[in-house]
Amino acid sequence: MAELPIVRRFPELGTLPRTQLGSYPTPIDRVRLRDGRLLLLKRDDRSADPLGGNKVRGLEWLLGAVRAGDRVLTVGSTGSTHALLTAYYARRLGAEPVVVRWGQQMNDAAQRVDAAVRDVSNVIDAWTVPSAFLVAALLRLRPGTRWIPAGGSTPMAVLGHVNAGLELAEQVDRGACDAPERVVVPLGTGGTAAGLALGFRIAGLPTRVVAVRVVPRIVGRAGRVLRLAHSTAALIERMCHQSLPRVRPDDVQVEQGFYGGGYGRPLQLPADDDVLGTAGIALDDTYSRKAFAAALALGSRGTLLWLTFDGRLLQHSGSF
Repeated sequence: MAELPIVRRFPELGTLPRTQLGSYPTPIDRVRLRDGRLLLLKRDDRSADPLGGNKVRGLEWLLGAVRAGDRVLTVGSTGSTHALLTAYYARRLGAEPVVVRWGQQMNDAAQRVDAAVRDVSNVIDAWTVPSAFLVAALLRLRPGTRWIPAGGSTPMAVLGHVNAGLELAEQVDRGACDAPERVVVPLGTGGTAAGLALGFRIAGLPTRVVAVRVVPRIVGRAGRVLRLAHSTAALIERMCHQSLPRVRPDDVQVEQGFYGGGYGRPLQLPADDDVLGTAGIALDDTYSRKAFAAALALGSRGTLLWLTFDGRLLQHSGSF
Protein backbone atom coordinates (compact mmCIF):
# COMPACT_ATOMS: atom_id res chain seq x y z
CA MET A 1 0.00 0.00 0.00
CA ALA A 2 1.48 3.34 -1.05
CA GLU A 3 2.31 5.62 1.86
CA LEU A 4 0.04 8.65 1.97
CA PRO A 5 1.22 12.21 2.66
CA ILE A 6 -0.77 12.20 5.92
CA VAL A 7 0.98 9.03 7.09
CA ARG A 8 4.41 10.36 6.15
CA ARG A 9 3.65 13.44 8.24
CA PHE A 10 1.93 11.55 11.08
CA PRO A 11 3.34 7.99 11.09
CA GLU A 12 1.15 6.90 14.02
CA LEU A 13 -1.89 7.15 11.74
CA GLY A 14 -0.46 4.23 9.79
CA THR A 15 -1.59 1.96 12.64
CA LEU A 16 -5.26 2.70 11.93
CA PRO A 17 -7.15 0.20 9.78
CA ARG A 18 -7.35 1.38 6.17
CA THR A 19 -8.14 -0.36 2.91
CA GLN A 20 -6.71 0.98 -0.32
CA LEU A 21 -9.49 1.76 -2.78
CA GLY A 22 -8.09 4.68 -4.76
CA SER A 23 -5.00 5.67 -6.68
CA TYR A 24 -3.20 8.85 -5.63
CA PRO A 25 -2.31 11.55 -6.25
CA THR A 26 -5.20 12.42 -8.51
CA PRO A 27 -4.03 14.68 -11.33
CA ILE A 28 -4.46 18.42 -11.77
CA ASP A 29 -5.83 19.37 -15.18
CA ARG A 30 -6.65 22.66 -16.86
CA VAL A 31 -9.60 23.55 -19.04
CA ARG A 32 -9.79 26.63 -21.21
CA LEU A 33 -13.01 28.57 -20.82
CA ARG A 34 -14.81 30.42 -23.58
CA ASP A 35 -13.14 33.71 -22.69
CA GLY A 36 -9.68 32.15 -22.87
CA ARG A 37 -9.08 31.83 -19.13
CA LEU A 38 -7.80 28.56 -17.68
CA LEU A 39 -9.58 26.83 -14.81
CA LEU A 40 -7.66 24.35 -12.64
CA LEU A 41 -9.35 21.01 -11.97
CA LYS A 42 -8.47 18.46 -9.30
CA ARG A 43 -9.53 15.14 -10.80
CA ASP A 44 -10.98 13.28 -7.83
CA ASP A 45 -13.61 12.08 -10.27
CA ARG A 46 -10.94 9.56 -11.28
CA SER A 47 -9.79 8.64 -7.79
CA ALA A 48 -10.60 4.94 -8.26
CA ASP A 49 -11.80 2.35 -10.79
CA PRO A 50 -14.48 1.60 -11.69
CA LEU A 51 -16.10 4.15 -9.36
CA GLY A 52 -14.29 7.26 -8.19
CA GLY A 53 -15.20 10.56 -6.60
CA ASN A 54 -14.35 12.34 -3.38
CA LYS A 55 -16.10 9.80 -1.14
CA VAL A 56 -13.50 7.14 -1.93
CA ARG A 57 -10.89 8.91 0.21
CA GLY A 58 -13.01 8.73 3.35
CA LEU A 59 -14.27 5.21 2.73
CA GLU A 60 -10.71 3.89 2.76
CA TRP A 61 -10.67 4.67 6.49
CA LEU A 62 -14.33 3.93 7.27
CA LEU A 63 -14.16 0.48 5.65
CA GLY A 64 -10.67 -0.32 6.88
CA ALA A 65 -11.82 -2.81 9.51
CA VAL A 66 -14.61 -4.40 7.42
CA ARG A 67 -14.29 -8.13 6.92
CA ALA A 68 -16.07 -10.66 4.71
CA GLY A 69 -19.44 -11.50 6.17
CA ASP A 70 -19.93 -8.18 7.94
CA ARG A 71 -23.07 -6.15 7.33
CA VAL A 72 -22.34 -2.54 6.32
CA LEU A 73 -25.25 -0.18 6.93
CA THR A 74 -25.63 3.38 5.71
CA VAL A 75 -28.33 5.91 4.88
CA GLY A 76 -28.80 8.45 2.13
CA SER A 77 -31.09 9.90 -0.47
CA THR A 78 -32.16 7.96 -3.54
CA GLY A 79 -29.41 9.71 -5.54
CA SER A 80 -26.66 9.46 -2.93
CA THR A 81 -23.27 8.70 -4.44
CA HIS A 82 -21.99 8.18 -0.90
CA ALA A 83 -24.51 5.36 -0.44
CA LEU A 84 -23.55 3.85 -3.79
CA LEU A 85 -19.81 3.95 -3.18
CA THR A 86 -20.21 2.61 0.36
CA ALA A 87 -22.32 -0.28 -0.90
CA TYR A 88 -20.11 -1.04 -3.89
CA TYR A 89 -16.82 -1.11 -2.00
CA ALA A 90 -18.33 -2.91 1.01
CA ARG A 91 -19.54 -5.65 -1.33
CA ARG A 92 -16.12 -5.81 -2.98
CA LEU A 93 -14.66 -6.43 0.49
CA GLY A 94 -17.06 -9.34 0.95
CA ALA A 95 -19.54 -7.56 3.20
CA GLU A 96 -23.32 -7.32 2.85
CA PRO A 97 -24.32 -3.69 2.16
CA VAL A 98 -27.66 -2.34 3.37
CA VAL A 99 -28.84 1.14 2.35
CA VAL A 100 -31.81 2.87 3.99
CA ARG A 101 -32.99 5.72 1.79
CA TRP A 102 -35.34 8.65 1.51
CA GLY A 103 -36.55 10.37 -1.64
CA GLN A 104 -35.03 13.42 -3.31
CA GLN A 105 -35.79 15.46 -6.41
CA MET A 106 -34.49 13.19 -9.14
CA ASN A 107 -32.30 14.17 -12.07
CA ASP A 108 -30.42 12.10 -14.64
CA ALA A 109 -27.43 11.39 -12.41
CA ALA A 110 -29.66 10.60 -9.44
CA GLN A 111 -31.64 8.13 -11.57
CA ARG A 112 -28.43 6.35 -12.57
CA VAL A 113 -27.23 6.27 -8.97
CA ASP A 114 -30.58 4.90 -7.84
CA ALA A 115 -30.37 2.04 -10.34
CA ALA A 116 -26.76 1.28 -9.41
CA VAL A 117 -27.52 1.22 -5.67
CA ARG A 118 -30.25 -1.32 -6.31
CA ASP A 119 -27.75 -3.43 -8.27
CA VAL A 120 -25.16 -3.67 -5.51
CA SER A 121 -27.00 -3.46 -2.18
CA ASN A 122 -30.04 -4.41 -0.15
CA VAL A 123 -32.26 -1.33 -0.28
CA ILE A 124 -34.88 -0.25 2.24
CA ASP A 125 -36.88 2.76 1.10
CA ALA A 126 -38.32 5.02 3.80
CA TRP A 127 -40.88 7.80 3.39
CA THR A 128 -38.95 10.54 5.17
CA VAL A 129 -35.49 11.38 6.50
CA PRO A 130 -36.52 10.83 10.16
CA SER A 131 -38.11 7.47 9.35
CA ALA A 132 -34.97 6.40 7.45
CA PHE A 133 -32.81 7.16 10.48
CA LEU A 134 -35.27 5.36 12.76
CA VAL A 135 -35.10 2.24 10.59
CA ALA A 136 -31.31 2.49 10.49
CA ALA A 137 -31.13 2.87 14.27
CA LEU A 138 -33.01 -0.41 14.68
CA LEU A 139 -30.87 -2.21 12.09
CA ARG A 140 -27.69 -1.03 13.83
CA LEU A 141 -28.63 -3.25 16.78
CA ARG A 142 -28.01 -6.40 14.75
CA PRO A 143 -24.74 -8.17 15.62
CA GLY A 144 -22.01 -7.82 13.01
CA THR A 145 -23.36 -4.53 11.66
CA ARG A 146 -20.91 -1.74 10.85
CA TRP A 147 -22.51 1.70 10.71
CA ILE A 148 -21.42 4.33 8.16
CA PRO A 149 -23.15 7.70 8.80
CA ALA A 150 -24.87 9.70 6.07
CA GLY A 151 -22.28 11.25 3.81
CA GLY A 152 -19.51 9.42 5.63
CA SER A 153 -18.55 12.64 7.40
CA THR A 154 -16.82 11.50 10.60
CA PRO A 155 -13.38 12.49 11.87
CA MET A 156 -12.03 9.10 10.77
CA ALA A 157 -13.28 9.65 7.22
CA VAL A 158 -12.11 13.26 7.20
CA LEU A 159 -8.55 11.93 7.54
CA GLY A 160 -8.85 10.98 3.88
CA HIS A 161 -9.65 14.56 2.94
CA VAL A 162 -6.89 15.97 5.14
CA ASN A 163 -4.63 13.73 3.11
CA ALA A 164 -6.12 15.26 -0.04
CA GLY A 165 -5.19 18.73 1.18
CA LEU A 166 -1.63 17.60 1.92
CA GLU A 167 -1.54 15.91 -1.47
CA LEU A 168 -2.41 19.15 -3.23
CA ALA A 169 0.25 20.99 -1.22
CA GLU A 170 2.84 18.46 -2.41
CA GLN A 171 1.70 18.90 -6.02
CA VAL A 172 2.13 22.67 -5.62
CA ASP A 173 5.63 22.09 -4.24
CA ARG A 174 6.46 19.92 -7.26
CA GLY A 175 5.29 22.65 -9.65
CA ALA A 176 2.09 21.01 -10.89
CA CYS A 177 0.35 24.35 -10.32
CA ASP A 178 0.67 27.53 -8.33
CA ALA A 179 -0.92 27.54 -4.90
CA PRO A 180 -4.59 28.35 -5.60
CA GLU A 181 -6.21 31.24 -3.78
CA ARG A 182 -9.36 29.18 -3.38
CA VAL A 183 -10.51 25.59 -3.82
CA VAL A 184 -14.17 25.18 -4.73
CA VAL A 185 -16.05 22.09 -3.54
CA PRO A 186 -19.74 21.22 -3.13
CA LEU A 187 -20.94 21.37 0.46
CA GLY A 188 -23.11 18.47 1.58
CA THR A 189 -22.34 16.91 4.95
CA GLY A 190 -19.05 18.83 5.04
CA GLY A 191 -16.34 16.17 5.30
CA THR A 192 -14.46 17.13 2.15
CA ALA A 193 -14.44 20.85 2.96
CA ALA A 194 -13.37 20.20 6.56
CA GLY A 195 -10.54 17.88 5.61
CA LEU A 196 -9.19 20.10 2.86
CA ALA A 197 -9.23 23.16 5.11
CA LEU A 198 -7.36 21.29 7.84
CA GLY A 199 -4.90 19.82 5.35
CA PHE A 200 -4.13 23.28 3.97
CA ARG A 201 -3.59 24.65 7.50
CA ILE A 202 -1.23 21.80 8.38
CA ALA A 203 0.72 22.28 5.14
CA GLY A 204 0.82 26.07 5.48
CA LEU A 205 -0.92 26.45 2.12
CA PRO A 206 -2.58 29.90 1.88
CA THR A 207 -5.71 28.54 0.23
CA ARG A 208 -9.33 29.16 1.25
CA VAL A 209 -11.99 26.50 0.82
CA VAL A 210 -15.13 27.79 -0.91
CA ALA A 211 -17.87 25.33 0.04
CA VAL A 212 -20.86 25.62 -2.31
CA ARG A 213 -24.00 24.66 -0.41
CA VAL A 214 -26.09 22.05 -2.24
CA VAL A 215 -28.14 20.86 0.76
CA PRO A 216 -30.60 22.59 3.11
CA ARG A 217 -29.06 25.16 5.46
CA ILE A 218 -29.60 22.94 8.50
CA VAL A 219 -27.02 20.52 7.03
CA GLY A 220 -24.73 22.79 4.99
CA ARG A 221 -23.39 25.08 7.71
CA ALA A 222 -19.98 26.62 8.25
CA GLY A 223 -20.20 25.64 11.91
CA ARG A 224 -20.58 21.99 11.00
CA VAL A 225 -17.50 22.15 8.76
CA LEU A 226 -15.44 23.81 11.49
CA ARG A 227 -16.55 21.27 14.13
CA LEU A 228 -15.58 18.40 11.84
CA ALA A 229 -12.20 20.00 11.17
CA HIS A 230 -11.59 20.58 14.90
CA SER A 231 -12.67 17.02 15.82
CA THR A 232 -10.34 15.59 13.18
CA ALA A 233 -7.45 17.72 14.42
CA ALA A 234 -8.14 16.43 17.93
CA LEU A 235 -8.11 12.83 16.65
CA ILE A 236 -4.71 13.35 15.03
CA GLU A 237 -3.39 15.01 18.19
CA ARG A 238 -4.52 12.08 20.35
CA MET A 239 -2.89 9.59 18.02
CA CYS A 240 0.31 11.51 17.39
CA HIS A 241 0.88 13.48 20.60
CA GLN A 242 1.55 16.78 18.89
CA SER A 243 -0.33 20.04 18.51
CA LEU A 244 -1.99 20.99 15.25
CA PRO A 245 -3.16 24.33 13.91
CA ARG A 246 -6.91 24.79 13.92
CA VAL A 247 -9.06 25.73 10.95
CA ARG A 248 -10.22 29.34 11.37
CA PRO A 249 -13.64 30.69 10.36
CA ASP A 250 -12.11 32.65 7.49
CA ASP A 251 -10.46 29.47 6.10
CA VAL A 252 -13.88 28.25 4.90
CA GLN A 253 -16.35 30.37 2.96
CA VAL A 254 -19.83 28.89 2.51
CA GLU A 255 -21.27 30.02 -0.82
CA GLN A 256 -25.07 30.21 -0.58
CA GLY A 257 -26.02 31.42 -4.04
CA PHE A 258 -26.08 28.18 -6.04
CA TYR A 259 -28.42 25.92 -4.07
CA GLY A 260 -31.17 26.40 -6.63
CA GLY A 261 -34.05 26.01 -4.19
CA GLY A 262 -33.80 22.29 -3.57
CA TYR A 263 -31.48 19.32 -3.14
CA GLY A 264 -31.06 17.75 -6.57
CA ARG A 265 -32.89 20.57 -8.34
CA PRO A 266 -30.91 21.51 -11.48
CA LEU A 267 -29.54 24.98 -12.04
CA GLN A 268 -29.58 26.67 -15.39
CA LEU A 269 -26.47 25.41 -17.16
CA PRO A 270 -23.40 27.65 -16.95
CA ALA A 271 -22.33 29.04 -20.31
CA ASP A 272 -19.09 27.05 -20.16
CA ASP A 273 -20.69 23.72 -19.23
CA ASP A 274 -20.02 22.24 -22.67
CA VAL A 275 -16.32 23.05 -22.32
CA LEU A 276 -16.00 20.37 -19.67
CA GLY A 277 -17.93 17.95 -21.84
CA THR A 278 -15.44 18.49 -24.65
CA ALA A 279 -12.69 17.61 -22.16
CA GLY A 280 -14.48 14.37 -21.27
CA ILE A 281 -15.74 15.60 -17.90
CA ALA A 282 -19.38 15.09 -16.88
CA LEU A 283 -21.12 16.93 -14.05
CA ASP A 284 -24.15 16.01 -11.97
CA ASP A 285 -26.99 18.40 -11.17
CA THR A 286 -26.99 17.73 -7.44
CA TYR A 287 -23.39 18.58 -6.56
CA SER A 288 -20.68 19.21 -9.13
CA ARG A 289 -22.55 21.42 -11.60
CA LYS A 290 -23.43 23.83 -8.79
CA ALA A 291 -19.79 23.95 -7.69
CA PHE A 292 -18.73 24.57 -11.29
CA ALA A 293 -21.20 27.44 -11.60
CA ALA A 294 -19.77 28.98 -8.43
CA ALA A 295 -16.20 28.56 -9.68
CA LEU A 296 -17.08 30.43 -12.88
CA ALA A 297 -18.70 33.23 -10.90
CA LEU A 298 -15.61 33.56 -8.71
CA GLY A 299 -13.33 33.80 -11.74
CA SER A 300 -10.77 31.27 -12.87
CA ARG A 301 -7.71 33.20 -11.72
CA GLY A 302 -6.50 31.54 -8.54
CA THR A 303 -9.44 29.09 -8.52
CA LEU A 304 -9.20 25.30 -8.44
CA LEU A 305 -12.41 23.27 -8.85
CA TRP A 306 -12.34 19.98 -6.96
CA LEU A 307 -14.19 17.48 -9.16
CA THR A 308 -16.13 15.22 -6.80
CA PHE A 309 -18.50 13.37 -9.16
CA ASP A 310 -17.44 10.43 -11.33
CA GLY A 311 -19.12 11.10 -14.68
CA ARG A 312 -18.81 7.44 -15.66
CA LEU A 313 -21.98 6.93 -13.63
CA LEU A 314 -23.87 8.72 -16.38
CA GLN A 315 -22.81 5.99 -18.80
CA HIS A 316 -23.68 3.21 -16.38
CA SER A 317 -26.12 0.72 -17.91
CA GLY A 318 -25.51 -2.45 -15.94
CA SER A 319 -23.67 -4.02 -13.04
CA PHE A 320 -20.23 -2.74 -12.10
